[in-house]
Amino acid sequence: MHLLAIGGSDGGISAALRAREIDPGVDVTVMLADSYPNFSICGIPYLISGDVTDWRHLAHRSRPDIEALGVQLMTDTVARRIDIEGHHVVATGPDGREQRVGYDRLVVATGAVPARPPIDGLGRLGPADGVHLLHTIGDTFDILDTLGERDVTSAVIVGAGYIGLEMAEALTARGVTVAQVEQLPQVLPTLDPALGALVGDELRSHGVGVHTSTRIAGIERKDDRLVVHGATTDTNEVFDQATDLVLVVAGVKPDTALAADAGATLSAAGAIVVDRHMRTGLPDIYAAGDCVITHHVLLGDTYLPLGTTAHKQGRVAGENALGANRAFAGSTGTQVVKVFDLVAARTGLRDHEAIPAGFDPLTVAATADDHKAYYPGAQTVHVRITGDTRTGRLLGAQLVGPIPTAVHKRVDTAAAAIFTGLSVAQLSDLDLSYTPPLGSPWDVLQAGAQTWERAAALH
Repeated sequence: MHLLAIGGSDGGISAALRAREIDPGVDVTVMLADSYPNFSICGIPYLISGDVTDWRHLAHRSRPDIEALGVQLMTDTVARRIDIEGHHVVATGPDGREQRVGYDRLVVATGAVPARPPIDGLGRLGPADGVHLLHTIGDTFDILDTLGERDVTSAVIVGAGYIGLEMAEALTARGVTVAQVEQLPQVLPTLDPALGALVGDELRSHGVGVHTSTRIAGIERKDDRLVVHGATTDTNEVFDQATDLVLVVAGVKPDTALAADAGATLSAAGAIVVDRHMRTGLPDIYAAGDCVITHHVLLGDTYLPLGTTAHKQGRVAGENALGANRAFAGSTGTQVVKVFDLVAARTGLRDHEAIPAGFDPLTVAATADDHKAYYPGAQTVHVRITGDTRTGRLLGAQLVGPIPTAVHKRVDTAAAAIFTGLSVAQLSDLDLSYTPPLGSPWDVLQAGAQTWERAAALH
């Protein structure tokens, strides 16, 4: 039996490796369009910053490691068409010649591509001009080339989501003055505004210019520099800034043309529709990762491209392609980002997400120290707890605090509670660890849960 996976990132590699774990005798091939299998896209900002000193270190596994596990890699090979009846993929290899690669089972893991906002000049100007998108290792090399070959002293980052914020820190670490531009009224729009404001303050405290409610309309070259044109969305105040580098990181969209041309059903967001077993509905074809819909434990089917989810979905697809019947357990949308000395995290739903899903949400804010105040070094964590007022079920949690406050692990506790269907009161009841240098008898999350319970009683 031959399993072919298209895509060499999290979903495709996870599917391939899981198949080999289950049956070391199965023939497994991964086809990828570039030369960089199993690289951590999430680690790119830390290569730019210099925290990671060699791009090769971003590989979860090296090519020899993957091949030693029995997976054949077809690099620099672009899948052009899936022939369902013939059970083969038509592709072009490094030499440009067309070839046919047969399969018994196929996993489509083509991932996502960067969203391109309607900015005049974005199509005409590219890496050679200092205008960059960021999604692949190749994109990373382009940025490093710009930084290495030019005297880059300033940059404009269009987008203030996770990658945009991490790149603001990375470029600042290299001595570049950064202007961060976001069309929405706050940076990190996946958090409630009060917490997004804390992240904005952190950026400003490290010299980043924060421009929210600002839409970029155009980029042009002028006098050997780039000029970025835009305006605020509320007052129409002009934003014109000369700079050396422009980075556009405005999110991603699923890369589904290959599967769609083969007849796969797409969701309203353009992602491949799969069931919980990662089946596409096309014979012998599975799909996983950023190109597919995600089952959310509270929302049902949605589009939520996350690396952790892609790993899990790929594993399920690889297992089921060999005849198993495993189901993807679901996501809670847990995310975390480090922004200079601050960490912001969320899991579950916010009010505007919960209401359309049929919940009656209430979100309550609280603050608590990360450990007992009498032990030196205690720092404040801001937490927002969202629960359903009808059932008491925990729907979401958001946290912001300094790096030592273990925000990333506290949000994991909330994610586990949401995943298992606990109520806000049951979150407060959990038997969590405590010692004065590391925590309190009531953890930050539990302090937030108790604040929520008091507010819900008056609601």
